[in-house]
Amino acid sequence: MGLTKQYLRYASSALFGVVGSNKANIVFVEQRGLKGKYAAVPACEHVFIWDIRKGEKVLVLQGTKHEVTYLAKSPQGNTLAVGYADGSICLFSLVTGEVTVTFSGHKSAVTALSFDQQALRLVSGSNDTDVIVWDVVNESGLFRLKGHKGVITQCVFMKEHNILVTSSKDTFVKFWDLDTQHCFKTLLAHRTEVWDCLVCDNDQRLITGAADSELRVWDIAFKDQEEEEGDGESPVKKAKLQRVEEFGTEDEGEEDEEEESSILTCTRVGSVMRHGRERVASLSLDATGRFMGCHGPDSSLELFLHCTEDEAKKKLQKRQKRARKRQREKDGDQNEDQEDTELSLELGDQIRSLCHIKAASKIRSFDVLVEADNTAKLVLLLHNNTIETYSISTTEKKPEPQRSSMVSLPSHRSDVRTLSFSSDNTTVLSGSGDCVKIWNRSTLQCIRTMKSGYALCSAFVTGERHCIIGNKAGQLELFDIASGTILETIEAHEGAVWSISVAPDKKGFVTGSADKTLKFWQFELVSDEDEKQTSKRLTAVHTRTLQMSDDVLCVKYSPDQRLVAASLLDSTIKVFFADTLKFFLSLYGHKLPVLTMDISSDSTLLVSGSADRNIKLWGLDFGDCHKSIFAHDDSIMCVQFVPDTHLFFTGGKDKKIKQWDGDNFEHVQTLEGHHGEVWCLAISPNGDHVASSSHDKSLRLWERTEEPLVLQEEREMEREKEFEESIAKGEQTTIPGEAASAETGMAGKKTIETVKAAERIMEALELYKEETTKLKEHEIQCKLQKKKLPPPKMHPLLEVYGNLTPKKYFMQVLKKVKSSELEESLLVLPFNYILDLLPLLENYISSGLEVELCCRCLFFLLRIHHGQITSNQLLLPVIEKLRHGTIQKVTELRDTIGFNMAGLQHLQRELEAGQEVQFFADATGRLKEKKKKRKKTEAKAVLAMAT
Repeated sequence: MGLTKQYLRYASSALFGVVGSNKANIVFVEQRGLKGKYAAVPACEHVFIWDIRKGEKVLVLQGTKHEVTYLAKSPQGNTLAVGYADGSICLFSLVTGEVTVTFSGHKSAVTALSFDQQALRLVSGSNDTDVIVWDVVNESGLFRLKGHKGVITQCVFMKEHNILVTSSKDTFVKFWDLDTQHCFKTLLAHRTEVWDCLVCDNDQRLITGAADSELRVWDIAFKDQEEEEGDGESPVKKAKLQRVEEFGTEDEGEEDEEEESSILTCTRVGSVMRHGRERVASLSLDATGRFMGCHGPDSSLELFLHCTEDEAKKKLQKRQKRARKRQREKDGDQNEDQEDTELSLELGDQIRSLCHIKAASKIRSFDVLVEADNTAKLVLLLHNNTIETYSISTTEKKPEPQRSSMVSLPSHRSDVRTLSFSSDNTTVLSGSGDCVKIWNRSTLQCIRTMKSGYALCSAFVTGERHCIIGNKAGQLELFDIASGTILETIEAHEGAVWSISVAPDKKGFVTGSADKTLKFWQFELVSDEDEKQTSKRLTAVHTRTLQMSDDVLCVKYSPDQRLVAASLLDSTIKVFFADTLKFFLSLYGHKLPVLTMDISSDSTLLVSGSADRNIKLWGLDFGDCHKSIFAHDDSIMCVQFVPDTHLFFTGGKDKKIKQWDGDNFEHVQTLEGHHGEVWCLAISPNGDHVASSSHDKSLRLWERTEEPLVLQEEREMEREKEFEESIAKGEQTTIPGEAASAETGMAGKKTIETVKAAERIMEALELYKEETTKLKEHEIQCKLQKKKLPPPKMHPLLEVYGNLTPKKYFMQVLKKVKSSELEESLLVLPFNYILDLLPLLENYISSGLEVELCCRCLFFLLRIHHGQITSNQLLLPVIEKLRHGTIQKVTELRDTIGFNMAGLQHLQRELEAGQEVQFFADATGRLKEKKKKRKKTEAKAVLAMAT
């Protein structure tokens, strides 16, 4: 048996060229105690924290491999929740940039995230139509809410009540009581998808955005508040808003759903009309609740102002005054009382349009922040890979938005369609729809940006001091890299220039175009007629033209400069002699056009990639097809040989880059990282680096490592990965006693991690049983022989952990299971292991060891296996012991916590008395109480005046 051929692994080295991805939202974050200066932006699988004033990246929150789909900031500003395309959620500390908690419960991309007011709970919505509530402190899932039939678009906790509001593309808005975990109210008034919603004004108002130009406004009234307040409402209360009669038909469906037992009523009070005619893309409130922004799928954003009660009251008084004046002028009768009763607040008095912002491109998302000087600051993430910041002075009557900053320099505005490496491996050229950028490979800094046409192909020429670009308009653009200026624009072709290939002797190049021609060019030095300087500049002179039968999609010189190969739209490849342009070979076999090809360094192999998803390897001696390989799941867009080898890379629209061996026709490895179609790639002349670009607007650098790669191991790893994905996507474990159509369910999901954790628990239980049996047998032997025998040999695992007892070892294994995965891991355990686990838990609880963790495991197992446990006679003594021991230990734990809390409060009072300083939290709490009392007295005073 021969030696297994080894390869060197290519690994991801860097991600650059991205300011912000358009798959998730942007949020303001607080860094170094500063607000309004930093923004968190999704960047493929990472999250970048940008200093939006300086345009600098200050922190990177590292992801794994899945794309970021949603961001949410905690109210305290120290934690950022990040949702990913695979349904997982990570909580990052904005101080350290490290992951603190990971949740896994959704089967598909996370579409909504929201913290409650204390940041103790997190709610998430997903494409899988489920809503999950997570306990941030305990790092576990609380429950899953199932009721929506479409993608969840928003989830919002109410501030003053334990109620959750969710909206979905199924046209419904649902209210969930989190105490009882059920949906007690559904709004049926929408006829189209509800794209976003928000709750404001102390849980008394709901605003929804659908697929039209209206923002529907609802007033929320709680039954308990109505009973307390009775009829003594302030004249400026929102309940006095006139109900819009023309919307009566929409409200009928909602009223049918109304239940007498419902804890709240939701009344439609009207609509706020937007200037945009398309659907609502997102709504956002600032922290104060006064400023609301709204935008659609276009480039315009509207900012609305929520008026305070005092402002609304003044407006009402002015309107009443004007009405009385008009009445006096009309009939001279001062019927003021009648006029007062007829006039009331309108919705326009409460929510008024403040200004409109026209961004440079389509808006993906935005965030609002109000600074200390009452200036509203907005940060916009645009679809063209740009961040814009606007400032609005809210004190002016008609404020004008001012663009204060823009982060755009380190990125392209559109997809990069061409990449080239310089011959010294130090710089990378990238070309997009409007410009060409030169990047330093080692620092990843953009060192030159040059305006150009829509670049389709590129090449470094003449000692890397110049580059030439072929664009969509049929022009060749020649740039001087040192000065960053364009030297000449040559009208080369009548159609798009699809390909450029520089001759191996560097004296010329050939271009292929959609005008069915190959054109050959030579470099020359000429002096400008306009300039009097004696120095000459570079130009390209057309020398020969070869007419083809169809559009030319790709053209390549062979490295020995003997042949020129051109792929045509008719799915064939024509090979000509480079010196005479005589026809040599016709390579046919692809079923769809050949989009890309390359020739090996020894000029013996030609590899072609086609839209039929196949790559073919051809011999250039006789034109024979060595091998045809089904390579990608979509069109192959780029292919290139590694210099001086027969290894080559391919990139396709299936978002993958693959490495192949052209001698053995083997798939070597797959480079996964891009989240969009791969448009082009370039390999450095020494073969150590691969650069690639994608529809996700990212540029990625892959580096050849010293790690050897064995094909058999690589295939085994791929099979393991497929198995892990199948576990996550497979059917979830059925829980006894729970109906499949139940409104709630378990928050977690079965993953490879939960299966492995269950296996570790089972192994630890087996070890515990073996070791305890050995110890018992040893004790019996000692009693029989009436002397102390040497102890039995310990299990190697216990020795490794420092001669732990079996009991402590099992507890260590149980504590190492992630809190968010504990229930799912216990759910996988067979019942015969539960019989061994329950007495062990009783032992832990009675000895006071990790009471909280043991109680959590115990209660879950009792709920899941209730029927089998209660019918098992052997477990009755254990359950009886647990019943008494658990209550006692939990009471002791509660008393200890209570004692500690009382001690801390005593210390707080002592410090306050000694230093005469109030703690901040208490001060704010007392201020809120004073405000509430003042409002009640005002309401009573108004009622007394009215009577």
